[in-house]
Amino acid sequence: MKLDILVLPVHPDDAELGCAGTILKHIAAGKKVGIADLTRGELGTRGSAELREQEAASSARILGLTVRENVGLPDGFFQNTPEYQLKVIEVIRKYQPEIIITNAYHDRHPDHGRANELVEASAFLAGLRKIETIVNGQPQEAWRPNLVLHFIQDNYIHPDIVVDVTDYWDKKVESINAFGSQFFNPNHKGEPQTYISSPDFIQIVEGRAREFGKSIRVKYAEGFTSRKILGVDDLFDLR
Repeated sequence: MKLDILVLPVHPDDAELGCAGTILKHIAAGKKVGIADLTRGELGTRGSAELREQEAASSARILGLTVRENVGLPDGFFQNTPEYQLKVIEVIRKYQPEIIITNAYHDRHPDHGRANELVEASAFLAGLRKIETIVNGQPQEAWRPNLVLHFIQDNYIHPDIVVDVTDYWDKKVESINAFGSQFFNPNHKGEPQTYISSPDFIQIVEGRAREFGKSIRVKYAEGFTSRKILGVDDLFDLR
């Protein structure tokens, strides 16, 4: 199954926080978008891996994803090594995306930056035909995406581009709220309180989106960085 955009976040809910508006916008434009979470988030303070799997499926329905799967890397302990690169390469070759979106360069959670490095390396290596991967007994074709973008998470990073997601903001918040075990939810009593479970956290997410939106004179926007220089065909497409 070929996708236009494949999001490769390290934890279930990272994509919702970082780029759900952009996902929704491109699905509305007819693009096929999928998410492959790298880990199950099993080390999270709240909830469980099984519960987060259910929440990820609920969010996938809200977003209208073509596919959502989990790569099954060990939360907290994966590294940018050949063992894990090959697992990510298999997913990239499986879906042959034109664009990959992944975690930030660096962030307060160390998994985010390591996932960024792993996905960047794997996206390049996936295009090398002498690296062989076999799935279900069949060799995979080499595939390299045209672009790898990184969403911006807790730490502020100056974006290379921002995407207007104003029309999709409410649906983005709905997809975030699907992860009731992680974020503020009065029905989840007895769980430890964390930075992201505070009722103020969603206001922090909204504040960042408003900040990026202000830069292009819209209400809400999501920011992305790129390791390569970005080009456009028409200057009038820029704001």
